[in-house]
Amino acid sequence: MHILFFGDTSFSEPSHRVLVQHGYNITVIGKKDGSLRDDEFFEYFKSLNPDLCIVADYGRIIPSRYLKLPKYGFINIHPSLLPKYRGPSPIQTAIINGDTETGVTIIVVDEEVDHGKIVSSIKYSVLRIKGYKEIEKELAELGAKLLIETLPKYIGGQIKPREQDHSQATFTKMFAREDGRINWKEPVEKIYNQIRALNPEPGTWTMWKNKILNIRKADIADGKIQIEVLQLEGKKETTLKEFLNGHPNFNTSQTK
Repeated sequence: MHILFFGDTSFSEPSHRVLVQHGYNITVIGKKDGSLRDDEFFEYFKSLNPDLCIVADYGRIIPSRYLKLPKYGFINIHPSLLPKYRGPSPIQTAIINGDTETGVTIIVVDEEVDHGKIVSSIKYSVLRIKGYKEIEKELAELGAKLLIETLPKYIGGQIKPREQDHSQATFTKMFAREDGRINWKEPVEKIYNQIRALNPEPGTWTMWKNKILNIRKADIADGKIQIEVLQLEGKKETTLKEFLNGHPNFNTSQTK
């Protein structure tokens, strides 16, 4: 069996690794390898003659002419419990919303975003002490585990994919730099989740003495945001203790 693996990011890496470890014949297609709209790339795709295509954090809609070719179609590893949080930022959205549970879902790819039938899924508890990168890494490993358990059953016809409840679908967006601006009037828990979710990218920030002050990491102590790591515009990232050595009168009440 020849598998084309669409994805070359930190989230997709564990799934690719586990497939190789289990002896699957894999060809990786990265985002920079070619445009799916290009006829020449489509001919290259056909020449590879894949039996199955696996998508993990590829970030592009697969055109229908691709979907029809592999014997076992395309499946996608998505880090949410679909139909909740379709789209590009399911992990960040779960964190920013303060969810205590999310997961990974493997679906059959169709022509709509994260819309296809569910092959398998697994739940994951979101601990409030963890930030985006740590949660992403753990979900990536969980997705790899789910994939390697699911694949033989899917190929062998032991799993019958089931339709999503589309009436329950929710959608995520790409977060921009402006989404990271902190409003200190918001509840403490909301600010904390914003900092957990949006670092390292697009980052969370505030204004202090007419300069951008990036808030990289924080915690909650005594009902207040306790900044741990920050970076003043034009300066290096530093701990709060180091920052206070140079700015002893710093206080978040001065930010806006």
